Amino acid sequence: MNEQSAPAAAPADQYVLTLSCPDKQGIVHAVSSYLFMTGCNIEDSQQFGDHDTGLFFMRVHFSAEAPVTVDKLRASFAAVGDSFHMDWQINRADEKTRILLMVSKFGHCLNDLLFRARTGALPVEIVGVVSNHTEFEELVGSYNIPFHHIPVTRETKPEAEAKLLQIVRDAEVELVVLARYMQVLSDDLCKRLSGRIINIHHSFLPSFKGAKPYHQAHARGVKLIGATAHYVTADLDEGPIIEQEVERVRHDVTPDQLVAIGRDVECQALARAVKWHAERRILLNGRRTVVFA
Repeated sequence: MNEQSAPAAAPADQYVLTLSCPDKQGIVHAVSSYLFMTGCNIEDSQQFGDHDTGLFFMRVHFSAEAPVTVDKLRASFAAVGDSFHMDWQINRADEKTRILLMVSKFGHCLNDLLFRARTGALPVEIVGVVSNHTEFEELVGSYNIPFHHIPVTRETKPEAEAKLLQIVRDAEVELVVLARYMQVLSDDLCKRLSGRIINIHHSFLPSFKGAKPYHQAHARGVKLIGATAHYVTADLDEGPIIEQEVERVRHDVTPDQLVAIGRDVECQALARAVKWHAERRILLNGRRTVVFA
């Protein structure tokens, strides 16, 4: 007689709590006590106290065995947050971040992010692609993702950015990713989407700005090239840095080879930054970031 195995227990719901606040005694105890009292179990916890700013940062991945909603968790945690003057969020761990990609004429980062999202390597839902050109409309269409062509000139920039903001609202976009989008965003747009725009820059900021950065690097005989993923602010290319990637190069590399190597580096740095943002591993610390990777 065959014995029937007991049915497997339903997997517990997974959540992520992130917080920052003035550093003081009792924060970790208060958070862990709250999770214990609400029947939750800590799966992973990371924290950092910055002695320079006096701020404390924490990310907790926890599970809830008993049925509970994210709204109930937020409502019950509010008292803890208020008592420590926390800036905090609780989100479901399996909730995909809705992102909008923006691109101009260089499509390597766009192609990389589309593929990573399709294969599940990124916990995101790409809800659209905006471009001031039409070169990649067919590529985007092959993924069944809406493509929005918004031309930009100096005269039409306000109108173009208004269209962009409308797309962000209509598609409930949580994060805008500049995947080599070569238009400078206005100060007003940067402020409206503060903390919600990531850019990839083709160097260790702030070196080699302007046109043909890899050709500039080649002319200077660099031995190490890199890329910087950062949040966008009104200060051009000076937003809080999330991730940087590097590659060592030899003296005999050509400018075209340098471009190819640089594009790979850009893809890696940007993909990691998007992944960490989507997994809620990044907390802003003034002009810097705390990354619990």
